[in-house]
Amino acid sequence: MGTPFWRLAAACLFALWMCLTPHVAGAGVMDAASMKSAFPLPLIVGEKDKALPVWPIYKQEATETVLVGYAFESIDLAPLPGFSGTPVNLLVLLDARGEFRDVRVLSQHEPVFLDGLGPEPLDKFVAQYKGLNLKQHVKIDSRAKRDGQEGSANVVIDGVAKATASVRIVNQSLMSSALAVARAKMGFSEGRDPSLIGRIREDVFETLDFDALQRAGLVTRQALRNRDVEAAFAGTAGEGQDEEARRDPNGRFTEWMVLHLNVPTVGRNVLTEKGWRYLQNWIEPGDHAFLVATRGRYSFVGEDYQGGAVPSRLTLSQGGLPIELRDLDVDDKIRLPASWQGEDVHWKVFKVISQASLDPTQPMKFALSVTREKGLILPEKVRKEFDMEVLLPEDYAIPSGNEQQSWKTSWSGRKTELGVLAAGLALLSVMLARPAWLVRDERRMRWVRNAYLLYTLGFIGWFAQGQLSIVNLTGVIQAIVNGRSLGFLLYDPMTVSLWAYAAVTFFVWGRGTFCGWLCPFGALQDLVSQLAGFLGIHKRLKRRTVSRVWDRRLKNVKYAVLAGIVGLALIPGSNLVDTAVEVEPFKTAITLGFVRNWPFVVWAVAMVLLSVFVYKGYCRYLCPLGATMAVFGRLRLTRWIPRRAECGQPCQTCRHRCAYQAIEPQGQIDYNECFQCMDCVAIHDSDTRCAPLISARKGQTIPIRTIKEQVA
Repeated sequence: MGTPFWRLAAACLFALWMCLTPHVAGAGVMDAASMKSAFPLPLIVGEKDKALPVWPIYKQEATETVLVGYAFESIDLAPLPGFSGTPVNLLVLLDARGEFRDVRVLSQHEPVFLDGLGPEPLDKFVAQYKGLNLKQHVKIDSRAKRDGQEGSANVVIDGVAKATASVRIVNQSLMSSALAVARAKMGFSEGRDPSLIGRIREDVFETLDFDALQRAGLVTRQALRNRDVEAAFAGTAGEGQDEEARRDPNGRFTEWMVLHLNVPTVGRNVLTEKGWRYLQNWIEPGDHAFLVATRGRYSFVGEDYQGGAVPSRLTLSQGGLPIELRDLDVDDKIRLPASWQGEDVHWKVFKVISQASLDPTQPMKFALSVTREKGLILPEKVRKEFDMEVLLPEDYAIPSGNEQQSWKTSWSGRKTELGVLAAGLALLSVMLARPAWLVRDERRMRWVRNAYLLYTLGFIGWFAQGQLSIVNLTGVIQAIVNGRSLGFLLYDPMTVSLWAYAAVTFFVWGRGTFCGWLCPFGALQDLVSQLAGFLGIHKRLKRRTVSRVWDRRLKNVKYAVLAGIVGLALIPGSNLVDTAVEVEPFKTAITLGFVRNWPFVVWAVAMVLLSVFVYKGYCRYLCPLGATMAVFGRLRLTRWIPRRAECGQPCQTCRHRCAYQAIEPQGQIDYNECFQCMDCVAIHDSDTRCAPLISARKGQTIPIRTIKEQVA
């Protein structure tokens, strides 16, 4: 029989409850007494700020009280949910220069750091921030070299194996909350969070000539006449020092322009094809390249300029912060119109590295400086700057949103793994959509299926850490209940990709696509069960076939487990769900590779060994994630497994061969309990295993029995 309607009704009620539950935002836990305990003498804790949840920290130096910095809780300023749906709360002391003086974990509910790896790896991770500065770009990468990082704009710290996504969320929460304090209290208001900057639109391109580029606002130009420059020096020692300007005040001093080459419509039209490819190879994600050109008697390139150096006459700033320009050698690959060619024309391509956090959606100020001297001995120098604002048209860039965007690093850093996953999912789709080749040969099917299970266990599970879990569901529920964003999901690209694929397959094949092919723990059980059969264990310790009555009863247990876990997740502020989700052995067996406290290891091993006696007993009877998949699997639109009129009446071959006991006596497939092993599909198409086909070949008729006789 199919899953009772009450299960779907319960799921709908849960969803409705989630939508209607009042949302409660997280709040800090530190009061004045706990702050004084955290920062004892000689530090002095001031009064909590009324406008911003920060505590000024002072120290006494002689007769003067000096501000050390500000202490705050990350949950008050950047409550980014972790994978439990609850933010990690950090206690941070940020000094007046933007340097982290102290970072501690106050509370966390990350599944991998609770009873998995334990809290120590997270404590060690956040301790690495001590001494780092907000002006540095922090990158998490355990494999990188760390020599010479002191004072560098780019700093690498160690991540935590098996918790990559979690520590990225912690990093984002820490940096975002610290930047909020720095902007409000330390004059960092003009700085920008690297994860919240806009992006160039890579998907917009059209072929335009130079005039069309100007009309589109993609070329920024400024013309300076001699009189304009002379006026700037009026009243200074530099006034009247340019003889040519006095002779020809209306003459051209210089004309200069700036083009943003990252924009495909600019770069691909201004650079040669070779130059565009060269540029793509030499700029990293977040880098920017600008073409700067001048024509006239004054160039941004001075007589003493050397390639690779920072130009002394040209500067770039954004939001009041200077940004370094670096020479990029692509000058011979530029295509400029005839009007911008000649002896008085100079151009260079400059690179801005990603650590500068340049935002292409915000105004950028380029400045061309002119220096005049008066006197021969110890001349007096006067310098004037001529600013030009460059602002990219809205159609060519994506503005920063309110959501944290550093999850993009997680995706770009796992391109290879995602590519291997995509290939595996494509192969699985083909096998399920066109199974004829696979099921035609029983031996071939066994080898292909086992190879895919090894791929699922080895690559998706242990290597790529792509085990879906009920924690994904409870994390979403708790985030919604507490009024938090679901953006934390994007920090784990493997999980997002697998959930997206599973969601699509709900409509096509139902629950079994994930449970039968893509669940690493399910693959582990299946392979262990087969190994037991190969070693003859099944003969000595007979595998049990649960009676049909008890099988139906036990299959309802997983729905009760799911309901209990979801109910606990719906309770605002409750941590009981953290314990309840441990009914899943996935974290122990797959995420942590059985390296965990012994009670969890015993449970996981017991669930694996259960499959030796009751085929995939955990998946069929206890798994709350399997129950979730079964509920959503009811969205399936077709009955895709082929059946004959004789299936169930009188033929029972498939039912007796189904290890999942997902075929009814009448011959119907219970898709909510089907794991899509395709054994029944292979039997259906085999004239040596399918009784109706065998009878038809021999010209025999199978006697029809009543359902009662069949069940008996």
